[in-house]
Formats: sequence, C-alpha cells, structure tokens
Amino acid sequence: MAVIRLPEIEEIFTVLDRLGISREAVVIPLTKRDPGSVRLLPDERVEIVAPESTSVAAWLSTLEAALRELGAAPPNG
Repeated sequence: MAVIRLPEIEEIFTVLDRLGISREAVVIPLTKRDPGSVRLLPDERVEIVAPESTSVAAWLSTLEAALRELGAAPPNG
C-alpha cells in the first residue's frame, strides 16, 4: 500500500489552481489506489485518489480531463 507524498499533492494542487478549483472543495486520501480516480462525493466535494503504479506527474493529464468531465472545472478553465 503506497502513500501519497507532499510533492505529489502539490502537483495535484497545481492542476486545481490552474483550473480555478478551490483546494477546500477537494479530498485527497493519503492511500494511493490503482488506477486512480476522480469522483463527486455526496457533499459536493471532489475526491481525487492518486494511482499507485503510475507516477502522479504522468497521471496529471488524466486528472485534468476527469475534472473537466465531472464538471468540476470550467470548460476553458
């Protein structure tokens, strides 16, 4: 079981900031799980689970696309 590290969380924050998504609107569990996921929680926050077998840096484009598809980011954000 792999645990997400602060530098990886900061990489995720870079995507959130670029898209104009508040960090307060996001939950990032400390445990990584494959294949990584992005989902809307019942309380309207977005849960971002980092992948275990892929680097977070390599997964960022997938994260951004998932956030847009979920409607968490403006289309041109």
